[in-house]
Amino acid sequence: MNLFNIKGKNAIITGANRGLGKGVAEGLLDAGCHVVIIARNTKTQKIVDEYKKQGKECDVVFCDLANREERGKAFDTAVSLCNGKLDILVNVAGVQIRHPAEEFPLADFDKVMEINLNATYDYCIRAAQVMLPNKSGKIINFASMLSWFGGYTVSAYAASKGGVAQITKAFSNEWASKGLQVNAIAPGYMDTDMNTALVNNPVRNEAISKRIPAQRWGTAEDVIGPVIFLASDASNYLNGAIIPVDGGYLNR
Repeated sequence: MNLFNIKGKNAIITGANRGLGKGVAEGLLDAGCHVVIIARNTKTQKIVDEYKKQGKECDVVFCDLANREERGKAFDTAVSLCNGKLDILVNVAGVQIRHPAEEFPLADFDKVMEINLNATYDYCIRAAQVMLPNKSGKIINFASMLSWFGGYTVSAYAASKGGVAQITKAFSNEWASKGLQVNAIAPGYMDTDMNTALVNNPVRNEAISKRIPAQRWGTAEDVIGPVIFLASDASNYLNGAIIPVDGGYLNR
């Protein structure tokens, strides 16, 4: 079990004020990590304060990930809160905007790409610059079922998550021999705020549910184990993998 021990590790995570990100942050905290959350919503402070009351080591840095200058400063602040030693980066933050493909505004496309893909790309490189001198580090990106599929009315999201899968592979090619593991989790259909439109659509909900061999939608708790695996020494020879956590959805 020492292979899975991440107690005392420093982790930075984006998008942890709700949904899957919040579940991942709590999983890392329960495993004994010091977690620095980078988030836009100032309500995250109350969540962090509650973690601290429970005796967990957690900090928060506020920024808009769509703002390149702001997110760079936020990352530097987060690393300083880790005393310059970063062990784990988890890129969870993402946005979803729906339009029919022929009506998708470029402004909305740019917003989705900036947060889902560009910010992930940016933070991977920034994390590597901190990790490479130590020849050790774990970078965990969040891809999607739409890294494989096209989806409906979410062409920008599909483009961004296809990109996340590809940069995960590209970075792993260059950094695996230098002690860094870069992998991605691809959540299936999760019962979170981002999928409210699907959950509340009887036709789409039924069609999706029928295809999932596990016969249920996923939850935040379902991704905690895979994240801890990827953050630990147990995954030291895993590089560039896109791991579906989908109840078997892809198999159908």
